[in-house]
Amino acid sequence: MLDKLRLSLGPCQYFWPRTELERFYADVADSPVDIVYLGETVCAKRREFRPEDWAGLGRELRAAGKEVVLSTLTLLESRSEMGMLRRLCENGEFLVEANDVAAIQLMQQLGIPFVTGPSVNIYNAATLGIYRQLGLQRWVMPLELDRRALTGILEATGPNRPETEIFAHGRLPLAWSARCFTARYHDLPKDHCGLRCMEHPEGLSVETQEGDRFLTINGIQTQSGRICNLLPHWRDLRAAGADILRLSPRPRGTTALLHAVANAFAGDGKALASVDAETAETCDGYWFGEPGMHRHHEVTMGDARR
Repeated sequence: MLDKLRLSLGPCQYFWPRTELERFYADVADSPVDIVYLGETVCAKRREFRPEDWAGLGRELRAAGKEVVLSTLTLLESRSEMGMLRRLCENGEFLVEANDVAAIQLMQQLGIPFVTGPSVNIYNAATLGIYRQLGLQRWVMPLELDRRALTGILEATGPNRPETEIFAHGRLPLAWSARCFTARYHDLPKDHCGLRCMEHPEGLSVETQEGDRFLTINGIQTQSGRICNLLPHWRDLRAAGADILRLSPRPRGTTALLHAVANAFAGDGKALASVDAETAETCDGYWFGEPGMHRHHEVTMGDARR
């Protein structure tokens, strides 16, 4: 019998108006998700929520029975951002997800446990072991690792391994740059971008000459064009060592998907099929050791139980 998988909701990668964020997380509070990550991970200029606002929202979600984790910026570019990072790490209430090694160093100095996000390079058991000694409690597997790599790392780590979380649904965060691609798209300088990201609640599509969605622009972040969907393989992910499956917030359908996944875990083999209507735009290639944009997930929930 497989141990119970838990569900997490990763930090919102997009820049949404405050009222929409508040409405979104009010719905999340009533969803079956176990862990909620809060915070700005892409651009420090996105200030609809400040650190104290995220903490206040975290208290509300904690009161609703959720485990709350505060997430840090992935690319730190200034002294002020380092100051914000320190405030986040010293919050004193919530576990912190480090998306940059600077955050790991700071939390190790403070002597507090932490989580590493998918942008932290952990590609072998030796690295995982070092971070474990520094206080790592949970790691989110780097996106491009496959099943064989994961099982190898966990087997070499042994029984004293941290919790393993896998990014299972959403646009993959692939790269970050000091340049803002959304600002350039609008022919604006980065320092005077007008916060145009808010006009694109799920990023800007980058298409090939043939019209295929290749990538997604999200400020300084580059994402996958297709939606990563490992959910049909959830039993295989658990068998490989996953403890938690992460879904990334999207403007529409996130809470419905959380309910569907919870129902699938409870034995409803058709739960996910009724929600995921974007089959042509999804991918899962990395899990199979292939190019990330490949797709294998025609496997049904019934097939995944065999």
